[in-house]
Amino acid sequence: MTERNDVSDWWRTAIIDMEPGRIALRGRPVEELIGNTGFAQMIWLLVTGQDISGARADLFEAALVAAVDHGPQAPSIAAARMAATCGVGLQSAMATGLNMLGDVHGGAGEQAVVLYRAVEDAGSQGLAQALDDWRAAHGRYLPGFGHRFHKPVDPRAPRLLALVREAAAAGEVSGAYADIGSAIERHLAEERGKPVPMNIDGATAVIYAELGCPAPLARGFFGLSRSVGLLAHAWEQTEQGGRNKGPTPPGYRWTYEGP
Repeated sequence: MTERNDVSDWWRTAIIDMEPGRIALRGRPVEELIGNTGFAQMIWLLVTGQDISGARADLFEAALVAAVDHGPQAPSIAAARMAATCGVGLQSAMATGLNMLGDVHGGAGEQAVVLYRAVEDAGSQGLAQALDDWRAAHGRYLPGFGHRFHKPVDPRAPRLLALVREAAAAGEVSGAYADIGSAIERHLAEERGKPVPMNIDGATAVIYAELGCPAPLARGFFGLSRSVGLLAHAWEQTEQGGRNKGPTPPGYRWTYEGP
């Protein structure tokens, strides 16, 4: 940081360059991007600084589409709908829901990418040990597998895996992480004697791993996807009306455990 640039160098970015009458994003004039670059491609360019096209772009968009919503029982969506009845605007309602996405609700995609790469490092004969090691370090739940509602299959997962395999057949991705995810699913079914479905987090994690994403971006991209559902539900609740809606109808009460 030079004395002359002590202010301009305070924030440093390779994302955007701008002056009056000119905007360039990752070195591309914005007017050339508008109308020529899809939204998913724009997200990838802005976040990673790289272009994405063809089957890889289709996979990325499919992952974004698949995770947009999971209904009012999802804590993030419920929070956004409740907030919308409290007199806040759409952006505040969306932010309320987005802030619900943490390690348990919304973080499984990031964790699943880490798990897949640990299994990859363990090799074809090390799957069981890699899963045992994960459980020893993180608890009995394996991120990306099992679902409290969608049994015996999460309808999004087979479709996403099929798209990955199509892209792998075309040489656009390796397909290795699709194989790892499927191997984990089979292992869990044998271990428990019943299907343990790959869920949306596990399936999108396959795609993000295939695309070479750092694991934290899987969580970030999930947040982008879920923001669509947050907007849709917050807007629907705004149109429906209601005031100060809580998580249950007023006739239901909580369990009191005090003196």
